[in-house]
Amino acid sequence: MSLPLPLALTTRLAPVAVLATAGWALSSGPLAPAPAADHHDSATKSTSASPTAPSTSAATKTFTAAPAPCTAVTANTVKSLVPGAKTAGKEIPSTDTAARRTCSWNALKGYDYRWLDVSFELSDTDAAAEKTYQDRLTEKNGGGVVPGLGDAAYSVVNLSTEDKQQTREGVVLVRASNALVVITYNGSDFESKKAPSTDVINKGAIKAAKDAVAALEGGR
Repeated sequence: MSLPLPLALTTRLAPVAVLATAGWALSSGPLAPAPAADHHDSATKSTSASPTAPSTSAATKTFTAAPAPCTAVTANTVKSLVPGAKTAGKEIPSTDTAARRTCSWNALKGYDYRWLDVSFELSDTDAAAEKTYQDRLTEKNGGGVVPGLGDAAYSVVNLSTEDKQQTREGVVLVRASNALVVITYNGSDFESKKAPSTDVINKGAIKAAKDAVAALEGGR
């Protein structure tokens, strides 16, 4: 059955996150002492160079590439959250697939509509990912912490109404080391004009988030 979708469900934006970067300055060692005599010159240079050489080791990123998002959520999870959708999903084009990848599923089954987005965003450091995570939290309110998911996780559910049609959307943000996982899950019933309950949307978004974090950590 083909029904026109409300504007809130058809105009969706997928902004590209600006990934913060950080660098480390390596300080050089002290200068070698002056040789005591000409015949000790070469020996002094040889022994003084080794202990004063600066370290060139850099911080290691836990995750160096975003995983394939369309296989990050299991087929069973897709079937349960987005009835009628193709489990393969559709990957959203990205300007930098190593840093950000997103997959989307949506379907209308009868009068029941569902949409699911799974996104991975990578930063150069854990600190940069934590800052992005905290910045996103300032845009959310009314949600709560999700325990046992990544290094930090937060979920929030909001209800919107347009032309008397309700839509309820849940967002789960997860920070795992230098990666950010973002889940967006929403739904509407076009017959009753009502939206699914907060519990249904929240639990669905968290279920998808658990799949996505498992896929991220399994791809190290």
